[in-house]
Amino acid sequence: MATATKSVKSRVPVRAPARKAAPAKKTTVARPAAAKPAARPVPARAPVVQAVAPTGAAAPAKPVKVEKPKKPKLVRDSFTIPKAEYLVLDDLKQRAARLAAPAKKSEILRAGIKALAAMSDVAFLACMGAVPAIKTGRPKAG
Repeated sequence: MATATKSVKSRVPVRAPARKAAPAKKTTVARPAAAKPAARPVPARAPVVQAVAPTGAAAPAKPVKVEKPKKPKLVRDSFTIPKAEYLVLDDLKQRAARLAAPAKKSEILRAGIKALAAMSDVAFLACMGAVPAIKTGRPKAG
């Protein structure tokens, strides 16, 4: 028996045909300008009458754009505080809640800063003298 052999084509990647270059632009030769037809006359229009506001009425004014005050830039910081003073901060939070003015820790601290800033120099120094200095940095775990 005769067997038919199939031709095996090698598998070669087929490339896309290269793009043809854009055809060159045709150059035009300047021709003498032909005489343009005369412009048509514009028909006369009736004068436009604008409504004039009565002398007693003021013209409508443009609404004044109200500028919003810029929000203050916030700064995030961390600090070390003795546990006893931290508990006082929590007591102050509960006190504000009992007085129907709940406050956050940061709001209480900011109120304290305002109170210190409003003090006289003598009262400020007395208050600062009552606060012991502590070592800065993170406390040791323990």
